[in-house]
Amino acid sequence: GSPLNLNAQQSLGRGVTQRVQAAMVSGLLWGLHRVSYDRRLQLGGWVFSRVVAPLTGYHRRIQENLALIFPEMPAADAAQLSQDVSRNIGITFTELFSPDDFLTANTNYALHGAGFEALKHAHALGRPTIVVSGHFGNYDVVRANLLRHGLRVGGLYRRMDNPYFHDLYIKSISKIGDGLYERGRPGLKQMLKFLKGGGVLAVLIDQRFRSGAQLNFMGYPAYTSLSIAELALKLDALVVPAYAVRQPDLSYNIQFEDPILHSTPEQMTQELNDSLSQQVRNHPEQWFWIHRRWLYADIAEA
Repeated sequence: GSPLNLNAQQSLGRGVTQRVQAAMVSGLLWGLHRVSYDRRLQLGGWVFSRVVAPLTGYHRRIQENLALIFPEMPAADAAQLSQDVSRNIGITFTELFSPDDFLTANTNYALHGAGFEALKHAHALGRPTIVVSGHFGNYDVVRANLLRHGLRVGGLYRRMDNPYFHDLYIKSISKIGDGLYERGRPGLKQMLKFLKGGGVLAVLIDQRFRSGAQLNFMGYPAYTSLSIAELALKLDALVVPAYAVRQPDLSYNIQFEDPILHSTPEQMTQELNDSLSQQVRNHPEQWFWIHRRWLYADIAEA
């Protein structure tokens, strides 16, 4: 057949696969919602760590990343940590797909720290503010609690590869708080208007961007987008690292760190990487090690 026919067949096959994946996720969520919220979180963590992670190869990728960053870690410890990481991811997704119960359980936390005081002051003055976190603990706990404290908060997100799963995800996290802006051209104009109006933009810094700068993350080079720092410098926005650290009882301790001083985009972004690095070293089980975050594939080819 012609290349056009082949491309059409591949596109059709990919669409069918994506629909099946989304249907499976919807079915799993339907089943999880038949039990209490506490039980649902435990089950969601178990299913992801014992079923999803092995089937998708996530355990292998997690352990490859752990071997790079913690080369002295015994294999048994790395295997256990991979289970703990996968469980945390499963709990996080179960929380985000249970927005009503999630808000009831997780929006009554005290917010404190120099970063939060600076954030409140900037917000009162109408100064743009960017709150930066990573795929750590449950990042949306920070957004939910800032909204609960009366701040105007918007979120920046990256479109998922599976459009059906993406729509399901956006529908759920929109219940936590609307004002969500897609990375890139679609959401840029709205996001800029929101920030210039003194809004608080919540963003994640730890995804790999091929067009980003090669900065240090936990001791190894990692492509990192400079856009957040560039935006902060352009709009004179306050930049505050913040993390929701999951506790053993599945509640959260929210930490607002000191604001990042304005300098260069590279220096500011490196400081954000360093901030997240320290959190990951303190709580390695709470970071999403499933991302291809580092350039070790490139290093291996060199």
